[in-house]
Amino acid sequence: MPPGPKGEKRPAGAIGSAVRVMRIATGEETETLPTNDGKGPAAKALGAKDGAARATKAMTPERRAEIARKTAAKRWGT
Repeated sequence: MPPGPKGEKRPAGAIGSAVRVMRIATGEETETLPTNDGKGPAAKALGAKDGAARATKAMTPERRAEIARKTAAKRWGT
């Protein structure tokens, strides 16, 4: 079975998945979640900074509403 998108091991079939869920539910096995998403801390900080700046600081609410109206008109053809 190929690994998951983050490299984690997955059960081979439906029965294996059901058994794993049962073991996690009863406490026999702990669920391990991947901690590394492949991005460095600098990239995360830059992405968060860029998104906040673009969404709130760069545009006024009126400009955002105007863009939303144009987008809806294009999408729905009105």
